Amino acid sequence: MEKEKGRFRRLGTMIDCSRNAVMKPDAVKKWIDVTADLGYNALMLYTEDTYEVGEEPYFGYARGRYSKAELKDIDAYAAAKGMELIPCIQTLAHLNAIARWPEYAPHMDIADILLARDERTYTLIERMFETISECFTSKCVHIGMDEAHLFGRGRFLTRYGDVDRTAAMLEHLERVAEMGKRRGLSLAMWSDMFYRLAAGGEYYAAGAEIDKSVGRRIPENVELVYWDYYSTDTARYDKMLKSHAGIKPGTWFAGGLWSWEGFAPHNAFSIRATEAALAACEENGVQDVFLTLWGDDGAECAKFALLPSLFYAAQRARGNGDLADIQKKFEEKFGVSWESFMLLDLPGSANDEKDRIVNCEKYLLYNDPFQGLFDSTLAGGEGEGFAQCARALENAPETGEWAYLFRTQKALCRVLEYKAELGQRTRAAYQAGDRAALTALTEAYRTAEDRLGELYEAFREQWDRENKSCGFEVQDIRLGGLRQRLRHCRESLERYLAGELEAVEELAAPQLDVSGKGADFAKRRMLFNSWRETVTANVL
Repeated sequence: MEKEKGRFRRLGTMIDCSRNAVMKPDAVKKWIDVTADLGYNALMLYTEDTYEVGEEPYFGYARGRYSKAELKDIDAYAAAKGMELIPCIQTLAHLNAIARWPEYAPHMDIADILLARDERTYTLIERMFETISECFTSKCVHIGMDEAHLFGRGRFLTRYGDVDRTAAMLEHLERVAEMGKRRGLSLAMWSDMFYRLAAGGEYYAAGAEIDKSVGRRIPENVELVYWDYYSTDTARYDKMLKSHAGIKPGTWFAGGLWSWEGFAPHNAFSIRATEAALAACEENGVQDVFLTLWGDDGAECAKFALLPSLFYAAQRARGNGDLADIQKKFEEKFGVSWESFMLLDLPGSANDEKDRIVNCEKYLLYNDPFQGLFDSTLAGGEGEGFAQCARALENAPETGEWAYLFRTQKALCRVLEYKAELGQRTRAAYQAGDRAALTALTEAYRTAEDRLGELYEAFREQWDRENKSCGFEVQDIRLGGLRQRLRHCRESLERYLAGELEAVEELAAPQLDVSGKGADFAKRRMLFNSWRETVTANVL
């Protein structure tokens, strides 16, 4: 692929298929159709353990992994569309899903990190490469190796002592690179660990003193990938790209289309970050650019909800920065106005905080009505804010190819109209001894329960359109658990009002600020994406 004027050699996307949502093959093909039509020429499937590996039956077991036949079929389809399908695997960290199986206990250093220098680790990685070589026609493989924060601090430390971790990482990389070289493969790897090891855990430290010998030891068939999803400052990207060039030429860039912080997409922020990043990439002669769509903590957000930022990036990569023209072309392409599609962002921002990432729609949905760990984040009026979002979404398409995306977000806002402040209102009425208010609130609980059922049906349809069924059991547990919890709390209030319960002890207990940074900070909408730490302070 020669680099064309105004275009990158590779302009691709990366779909996360490892956080419970494994995109079904037909949906991957649809994604290929859409992105190829927009001018993208590459796609990565990010698969930690969600692909079949020979002689490793527990690798991806019960996780909806892709079979070899599925991968070969997708690869052939991509090739027919002029799309390079690039495998994206993990050969060091991010393998927490396999760590649960006794089969892999000997392979692990600590947490989700493989044990370097252990031959069982390299046998496993060899088998990964065997699958990749069999199923993909691309001669490029992304080998991961990011965020291995505790690398060398578990079994490795016990066995080999406190060695130079950068040297140990390079040693591991050399072993992996040799496996690729024997198969004629070029490899790409995330660059962050070189920075973290040199800068006390910090990645975005353009001035990190990385020894020149590190670059010399990076194997010839390995290129670095600088990933950054967080900044709207072109200067930051520019500094980091220049820093990478000082380690080894040929750095790739991976930006982010924000699909991973709850149910709602964040197109507005993604567009701002992409604009800044692509400007720096062009200035620094970057040839390979990918836009990632992750699925942290459950993958609730539909990938196709990011169509506006996906379209914008494709146009910007061609040199078109005219937003009005981009918006016009978007409607011509997808049959839905830009303004309508951008309404999908609303639940995440609840009509404000459009210049940064917040995910109040997730933590307020799962915030427990009685424990109320996130009640301290409420400034007042959140329920009405979500009601306004729901009314705005009433104007969104009711039918057509993309209508299911709007149904989910509208149903979510309709739940949060009642649910967002429900716990805080319950606590205030209880502590004031206002029995009439508590009686009225029991009806609010019923309404929230009913609307949660509507959300469940819409969300299940969304999931079924895009993902394999395996993994949805997590959503059943979460949404089903929430519905049961609402019912339990309502019945507890009814029993209290009937004199069957002397007190509701959770509602009498004092509350602390979940942010730990004071009320003013807490009432500023937050980014907090952990279902486990939202629903309870107890152990799950």
